[in-house]
Amino acid sequence: MAASNFILTLSCADRPGIVAAVTTELAALDANIAESNQFWDRETGQFFMRLAFTAPEDVGRETLERALQPAAERFGMRTTLADEARRKKILVMVSKFDHAMLHLLYQIRVGWLDAEVVAIVSNHEHSRATADYEAIPFHLLPVGKNGKAEQEEQVLGLVKETGADLVVLARYMQILSDRFATRLYGRIINIHHSFLPSFKGARPYHQAHERGVKIIGATAHYVTPELDEGPIIEQDTARVNHAMSPDDLIAVGRDIESRVLARAVKLHLESRVMLNGKRTVVFG
Repeated sequence: MAASNFILTLSCADRPGIVAAVTTELAALDANIAESNQFWDRETGQFFMRLAFTAPEDVGRETLERALQPAAERFGMRTTLADEARRKKILVMVSKFDHAMLHLLYQIRVGWLDAEVVAIVSNHEHSRATADYEAIPFHLLPVGKNGKAEQEEQVLGLVKETGADLVVLARYMQILSDRFATRLYGRIINIHHSFLPSFKGARPYHQAHERGVKIIGATAHYVTPELDEGPIIEQDTARVNHAMSPDDLIAVGRDIESRVLARAVKLHLESRVMLNGKRTVVFG
């Protein structure tokens, strides 16, 4: 059995000795640290750390967890240990506009994103052909007469059945219930244009054109019960000008949305994002 690569993330109240306690245990197991990131949030007194390391072939996950447990208990750490050999599973939700989903699928195909899409869920038929071409199970789950509750239960059932680690809203144009958002907190990412709260509702790019905006962008964030106000993972912008039509703005916006969502998904899959209240700590 070859050596294994792991990623350890932890957070706790800041105090002396945290880094030493963890790295000493890893050194005792002959683990080799390849990457180390840490952050002390002085406002909240919380400490965050991400360690990527290689463990010898005779040191498995259980051995690592057992070795780290005393330090975790001593400092009150919240820890996760990810085995990089395990490919993460993604469930994608999409409505009519599929640009962000197509970009995700392409980045997986070329290996930039190390993940497997285990299902595509939509409230429209538009993406069935893409799912068939990619050999990904497609699930048409429209919001029926009984409202969102039944449909969301079906989605949650699919998350459990497929073992999905992450749900990605790739321009899924339905407002999720508080219950659904809470059940998947920290495991569901959304993308939206960065005009909010200036231009809410329908045709935001047309609204922006009418107001003569000079910068447009996109924001990827974790989903919370508060609509489009979850902890931000990634953002980007592009300059636009008076000569551009609403269709031009839409084209630029779709490109930014696709890239920002893919970067946010990559950061999450690589355990580089840690929740810090209403904010995130992102180790690039």
